[in-house]
Amino acid sequence: MALLSKLLGLRIRELRKTRKLTQSQLAESIGMETTNLCKLENGGQLPKEENIEKIAAVFDVPIKDLFDFGHLKSRDVLQKELIEIIKTSNDKDVELYYKLITSIKERR
Repeated sequence: MALLSKLLGLRIRELRKTRKLTQSQLAESIGMETTNLCKLENGGQLPKEENIEKIAAVFDVPIKDLFDFGHLKSRDVLQKELIEIIKTSNDKDVELYYKLITSIKERR
């Protein structure tokens, strides 16, 4: 459960910062003490079900989006997953992936 609480905390922090909210503002909007929200964001504890619902409502996202951790994976894990996707794809899809990646790189 430690990994789940850590990932969920990172996701809540990410969404909070994206919405430009302070911990105090988010805590107040869900009726929680700021110290408890800090514990959640640091992965020290999992939120109660009712608080998960409140957090999702404040961020205006489905609850499942709070548990979307794919982009929080380490670089090594992401690289391995990308390589596996490419290895198991047909030629046409590999060309598409290449075009997507190179076009993104060119824009930076």
